[in-house]
Amino acid sequence: MIDLAVANAKQTFRRMREPLAERGVRVHHVPASERTVDLTDPPWSPGEFDVGFVYPGRLMEGGVADAFLEVPWLNDHDAVLTSRNKAEVLARLERADLPIPSSVYVSNDVDESALSAVFERFEPPVVVKPNSTTRGVGVAKAHDLDSFLGICDYLSLVHDYRATGDRSFLVQEYLPDAVDYRVMVLEGECVGAVERRLPDEAVADGQWKHNVHRGAEATGVSLPETHRELAEAVAAELEIPLVGVDLLETDDRLVVNETNARPTIDDETKYEPGFYDRLAGAIRSAAASDDRAPP
Repeated sequence: MIDLAVANAKQTFRRMREPLAERGVRVHHVPASERTVDLTDPPWSPGEFDVGFVYPGRLMEGGVADAFLEVPWLNDHDAVLTSRNKAEVLARLERADLPIPSSVYVSNDVDESALSAVFERFEPPVVVKPNSTTRGVGVAKAHDLDSFLGICDYLSLVHDYRATGDRSFLVQEYLPDAVDYRVMVLEGECVGAVERRLPDEAVADGQWKHNVHRGAEATGVSLPETHRELAEAVAAELEIPLVGVDLLETDDRLVVNETNARPTIDDETKYEPGFYDRLAGAIRSAAASDDRAPP
């Protein structure tokens, strides 16, 4: 039996526990955040687990857990850090000739004239997106220059605090009526996808972010080969073993919007047959990469 430490959402832990147990992987929930940890009497010890399922999202807390657990991770610290940096991901994909939305990276402090010049590059509205947040947190849409500068002012206030690690944000084109897909890629191959769509009444009320945590519904879909190949190319470029690739499709374009190296495991029905066999195999491969105690 392989002992797997799962530091991310409890729902992922609950969904994967039984299917992986049937495949020889015993799953343990090991929360790294929103708790206290006695550094002289830690709750975990080396050798207790064989492998970790994706490095904790709060990287400071993750460093503490990693020091005590001493395990290899299916997605390690570097993979999570790379995916979290939206601008870096887009820059690397652009370099690799993979399609992305028109985007401008802003690193504060930037004066108003420079911000105005950024706004003028786009056809309003524009999307303003903090560089390191997840689940759509802090993402805003600006229809005019005054609103855009107001959003930038708020971000500047946040960035004034010395403890703010990331003082950057993205300005992107808005793609109205785009279809939003989350594609899961495991060890280089597409293993499932969902279309994320807001309920009609939410759209009528003015909502536009298709994040599940914002009320969107995720429906399993079978993707065209072009979409699968694009998601797989993204995973290969970023060298992330398990990654959610967010695609936006309009009438004439297909672009990569974001990636997530800490994706929530969804219902099994939304993945292709054999998903858990492949996941168990990837976990075993990650465990076997540990020089301390090969399973």
